[in-house]
Amino acid sequence: MGPVTESPRPVRTWLTDMDGVLVREEDPIPGAKEFIAALREQDIPFLVLTNNSIFTPRDLRVRLLRSSGIDVPEDSIWTSALATAQFLDDQRPGGSAYVVGETGLTAAVHDIGYVMTDQSPDYVVLGETRTYSFEAITRAIRLINDGARFIATNPDPSGPSSQGMLPATGSVAALISTATGRAPYFIGKPNPLMMRSALNRLEAHSETTVMIGDRMDTDIISGLEAGLRTILVATGATERHQVQNFPYRPTMVVDSIADVVPYVGKMLLPEDA
Repeated sequence: MGPVTESPRPVRTWLTDMDGVLVREEDPIPGAKEFIAALREQDIPFLVLTNNSIFTPRDLRVRLLRSSGIDVPEDSIWTSALATAQFLDDQRPGGSAYVVGETGLTAAVHDIGYVMTDQSPDYVVLGETRTYSFEAITRAIRLINDGARFIATNPDPSGPSSQGMLPATGSVAALISTATGRAPYFIGKPNPLMMRSALNRLEAHSETTVMIGDRMDTDIISGLEAGLRTILVATGATERHQVQNFPYRPTMVVDSIADVVPYVGKMLLPEDA
């Protein structure tokens, strides 16, 4: 009797990274508008994911629409700030936190009913900000030393800006860890928890969901570990020739998001056939 071959899994839900897949800085990547439009026209569930915790989904929607012409509904944007707030609410409902970050993170933590305080908080929550305050970092270090649990939205060490590279959450987390001897729990990619929380938001299943990303070491690995099929686009951090350097591989590698548009609404990816 021959081996049992599973039938190909249909594609019912899409997750996609934002920076490097849909936009580069503020500029749209060709095919991005068409990809989102195709998903919306066919009423296919999707989320746009970002490790950036600075902006609220409402902010990001407006920024994408005004700068890039990409029309993503507010409730189709899932940030590391929202995933972090969801984690806190699941772990310790109605708790308290000292938050170092901007509106995207403070609003998310506020919306789950948390009290934001610097007096014996349950958590220190570190997120992205363009104006890190040494006073705030020092306060975070002291609170962690006093027993607060250390959470960070994402491990990205740096991020781009129009003026050049900026230190990001991972770099500041390293500073705090060096001072306290305590490592944070990172919620955002490559933690597959980010993918799992996105799937839960959509009430979707990993077996029928595809993740699109531009980084092998965040998007693709977290999608893979969450049980999703993955597509790497060569318009961001990882170039085609670098894929072979990793011990894992995506389901597909394409030049850009424009190459994915024909598969929207199709029940199979080429590798599934």
